[in-house]
Amino acid sequence: MTHDEKLTVAVLGPGGIGGLLAGLLSRAGHRVICLAGDETAAALRTSGIRVRSGLFGDFTAEVEADTELRTQVDACLVAVKHTALEAALDRVPPAALGDALLVPFLNGVEHPATLRARYGEEAVAPAVIRTESTRVAPGEIVHGSPLAEVDLTGDKVAKDRLNVLAAALGAAGPTTRVLPDETAALWAKMVFLAPLALLTTRYALPLGEIRTRHREELTALVEETAAVSRASGAPTDPAQALARYDAFPPQTKSSMQRDAEAGHPLELDAIGGALLRAAERHGVPVPVATRLVRELRDAGH
Repeated sequence: MTHDEKLTVAVLGPGGIGGLLAGLLSRAGHRVICLAGDETAAALRTSGIRVRSGLFGDFTAEVEADTELRTQVDACLVAVKHTALEAALDRVPPAALGDALLVPFLNGVEHPATLRARYGEEAVAPAVIRTESTRVAPGEIVHGSPLAEVDLTGDKVAKDRLNVLAAALGAAGPTTRVLPDETAALWAKMVFLAPLALLTTRYALPLGEIRTRHREELTALVEETAAVSRASGAPTDPAQALARYDAFPPQTKSSMQRDAEAGHPLELDAIGGALLRAAERHGVPVPVATRLVRELRDAGH
């Protein structure tokens, strides 16, 4: 593949993130196949993906859609929630994936090992995306964030393959880079995400009120998460994480908080549970994180 070659990309889970990336890649001329349930697949085949975005403009893009991967692709982007991952992967049989890249945009730090056990060591290229995007109806995406940044990694993936995908994504819209250290990339997101998700969901408050009314707890939780990250081999600066929270709009909510408001299953185990397991593995005390996860579980989450 050359850097300007058109790719064939499958998107498993064309929701807020998957739908945005599918729409942008299709608009840029790549062949996009969305993998979803019957109803969503039918809607996408009929109406395409409609994106409303201050950053990328409002547009409609045609996509193909199926309930299972049956076509050879260059990459399959995995953009489902962790809670739906096991069932969703049935749509991507390992034989159908072949030697394509599997690119999970998933929260947490444990999924690469699970996916490698299923699809092979060299297939899995974990990615991180920083943006806020919501599916308001099948094929209808509202992208309200002023930024969209993608980090691609994959310690066991050939770098030229990552570079080709990064070039395609970057030309389609999101600022995209390839990072050399998978552990560092995944933990950098975790250090930011875990405190945001746990605190906004536990207190049912947007970030602005968390960082004022619960500042002490936020600071302690950031320090705990950074300590676990360091022990896991990914040095992180807690002061930098706190500064990022202060720069975000006060009305910001975490996706876990939105799931709680909507009565959807929470990614509590993928985020909070994974943090506690890593802490235990490395002997790092995390009293604030432990209490918050326990309180959220006790509340039926």
